[in-house]
Amino acid sequence: MQQNQPQWSAILADAINKPGVLSSAYSAFHNFSIGNQMLAWSQMTARDIPIGPVATFNDWQALGRQVRRGEKAIELVMPITINRKDQDGEKTGESFTMFAMKPRWFALSQTDGEDYAQEAKTPAWDAAKAMAALEIEEISYAMTDGNCQGYATGSKIAINPVAALPHKTRFHEIAHVVLGHTKEHTMQDDELTPRDVREVEAESVAYLCISILGLPGQEESRGYIQHWLGSDKIEDKSAQKIFSAANKILKAGE
Repeated sequence: MQQNQPQWSAILADAINKPGVLSSAYSAFHNFSIGNQMLAWSQMTARDIPIGPVATFNDWQALGRQVRRGEKAIELVMPITINRKDQDGEKTGESFTMFAMKPRWFALSQTDGEDYAQEAKTPAWDAAKAMAALEIEEISYAMTDGNCQGYATGSKIAINPVAALPHKTRFHEIAHVVLGHTKEHTMQDDELTPRDVREVEAESVAYLCISILGLPGQEESRGYIQHWLGSDKIEDKSAQKIFSAANKILKAGE
């Protein structure tokens, strides 16, 4: 699959100019503090529960999943509002906030329910073949953040089991590796690519791949790119990196 730069430039222009939508998958779960994420992680580790997204009983139900009978809840710190009372026990109209540990959360592995979203596939591209050729390994998702769709580190990627569009996430995380974003920890501070540029580059690669392969998720991909790009534009240097990475990924999976 040879790179056709005029065609790819037009597709990239669509990513910026055509309407997009930021997927609700990025806000489906509560955004936990670092402290609560560490609390959840330590409890799951101590109880041999696979690390994964965490939600309340009711939130899992809303997502089409049911906490299994007998599962023990995970305790996290939550704020509690206390109304002040006078000496007669009457409310004064004032209140204060205190924090307490409450057992109200459950990990994904403690639930049963609807099947996870399946990766959209096409005979024109094979994910396993591409990852083998690119020497990228898939590892288990090990984060308590359910809003994160996936992540990449070194030459490894992980896909959230409840990712809304797992095939798009796979292209995005592979792109981070191919673009060299995951190796930047070895560089000087002034050589690091800013977070917004990294996200725009990786998602633009994903958008090119799913567009060329005719896979779903283009509207959501445009929304993600536009969210991170804001009022900026994709510089020529980034565009060339995007085209090169997309071409490499597509050819690897032919």
